[in-house]
Amino acid sequence: MNNQSWLSRSRQAVWHPCTQMKLHESLPIVPIARGEGIWLYDFEGKRYLDGVSSWWVNLFGHCNPVIGDALKQQLDTLEHVILAGFTQQPVIELSERLAALTGLGHAFYGSDGASATEIALKMSFHYWRNTGRAEKCEFVSLENSYHGETIGALSVTDVPLFRDTYAPLLRHSHRVPSPDPRLARPDETAEQYAARTLVSLETLLADHGQRIAALIVEPLVQCAAGMAIYPASWLKQAAALCEKYQVHLIADEIAVGFGRTGSMFAHQQAQIRPDFICLSKGITGGYLPLAAVLTTNKVYEAFYDDHIGRGFLHSHSYTGNALACRAALTVLDIFEHDQVLAVNESKTTRFNLLAAPLAQHSRVHNFRNIGMIWAFEVDSAGPGFSQRCFSAALARGLLLRPIGNTVYLMPPYVIDDAGFGLFVEVMLSLLDSAEFAPVASAEK
Repeated sequence: MNNQSWLSRSRQAVWHPCTQMKLHESLPIVPIARGEGIWLYDFEGKRYLDGVSSWWVNLFGHCNPVIGDALKQQLDTLEHVILAGFTQQPVIELSERLAALTGLGHAFYGSDGASATEIALKMSFHYWRNTGRAEKCEFVSLENSYHGETIGALSVTDVPLFRDTYAPLLRHSHRVPSPDPRLARPDETAEQYAARTLVSLETLLADHGQRIAALIVEPLVQCAAGMAIYPASWLKQAAALCEKYQVHLIADEIAVGFGRTGSMFAHQQAQIRPDFICLSKGITGGYLPLAAVLTTNKVYEAFYDDHIGRGFLHSHSYTGNALACRAALTVLDIFEHDQVLAVNESKTTRFNLLAAPLAQHSRVHNFRNIGMIWAFEVDSAGPGFSQRCFSAALARGLLLRPIGNTVYLMPPYVIDDAGFGLFVEVMLSLLDSAEFAPVASAEK
């Protein structure tokens, strides 16, 4: 069957996520037959560089033989067992290794990033209830934050496109200014602006801390806000404020964990230890759905009791799935054996040199990089830029998903100089093409 046959069947049967399906009357869905490394191939053999790691999940390339072989071996041993009252080797070993990496000794498992957010919010609220402070039931997040699209996660998400429709279903939560340097005054440095936003956070915690359970943040990078990269100093000082006012700190590392910002976990660059860490996306290298919430002994002990109602009674059928945990263990093996963080640091240095012509382009603003994330804004992009850029890049063999007028690259770590060079080449050709000529008003 060719692309058109699969496209027709998909239109009839599949309701695609985060999509206005009517758009696909003019913007074809791309049917993918197979993947290899950084490349995705359609049914007619055309290949596309996966510049977004298939929604930020794929770390070590498609059809990675090491992860594939580990899963094949696990299939011959155990695919899944109920985790209520039972346990198994992969989930034990993964929990131990995550504890060693983070200093948080208890792992609770979910299926995806939004479920990790739900777990952390519920666990924080329930901790305060179990310790006699049930009034601490409110949450704080940053302006322009994104933490998932289930009801609890949406309550701490500040993206109107996702949130507004469901506003009647959501709990009230507090917002404080984002430390995103793009919001600074012209006379302010990123550090100065970040310090100014901390005043608002402290004022809120001083006035309402007795009712606030937790502050939830995306450490160092607010991804859905257009890859807003902010100083580690903000996170360090925010953690100190949480400690001062007895408010939990939830580090949402769903997108930025597992090496994406250059350190294994983004919060480590601020030299802090959160009360909760939410993990998903790259945890299995893009192979299987899995999420984990890590927390402290202090939190765990507040649930340890003779009464079942004081226990954390959250669950789902595939909690701690053995296959998913085996994939995650193999991801950690690759990090260790292949010295991934050091290799990525070397790649980043080379790639930034390759990106110099793009960073210096007259229409490119705020070119920035942290770890294996690159982003910039396109000046005078015009309405519908993200969709037009997606289509034009795809025609040139590059998968991108711009956020407004922000273009970003978040590729699998196995990308090489040639792959990164293709990204630069395609973007330069688009910026200089008549199709993308500057228009009077840029898309915001």
